[in-house]
Amino acid sequence: MRLTILAVGRQRSGPEAALVADYLSRAERTGRPMGLAPARLVEVEPRRASGPGPEAQALRRALPEGATLVAMDERGRALSSPALAAHIAQWRDGGAREVAFVIGGADGLAPDLRGEAALTLSFGPMVWPHLLARAMLAEQLYRATAILAGTPYHRV
Repeated sequence: MRLTILAVGRQRSGPEAALVADYLSRAERTGRPMGLAPARLVEVEPRRASGPGPEAQALRRALPEGATLVAMDERGRALSSPALAAHIAQWRDGGAREVAFVIGGADGLAPDLRGEAALTLSFGPMVWPHLLARAMLAEQLYRATAILAGTPYHRV
C-alpha cells in the first residue's frame, strides 16, 4: 500500500524539505517488508485562483483513484502514534492500495473534501505552518511503519 502526502503548494529546498525527504525515505525502507511502500510527497497547485474551492479541485485531480483519503485539519482527531499505525494497518489489511494524507492551503481544506475523508486527523488545536505539518506528518508515517515493524524507534 502506498503512503502519500498530497499537499497544496510547492516546497522549496530547505530544512523542512530535507526532513520530509528523510522521513519518507525511512518510512519506505521500514514499511516495504510490510507492504507499506512507496512513501511519497505529491504537490499540487490550483490552475486558477487560490482558496479552498480551487485547491480542492486540484487535490481531487491528483488523488489516485480509490485512495483512502485522510484530511489533515485542526478540527480533526488527535491520535496517538500507535493509533495512527493501527489505522494504517487496518487500511492495508482491508485491501487499500493507497492512503493519501491531504494538506490544504493557507485557508485549509474545503468542507466538502474534508467530508469525503475516511479520517480527519489533527496535530492538535494549534495551527502549524504547512511546511512543518508536512515534516511532522512524514515523521509520523515513519513512526507508524516503525511501530508496525516492531522496531525500537517508538518507545512507549
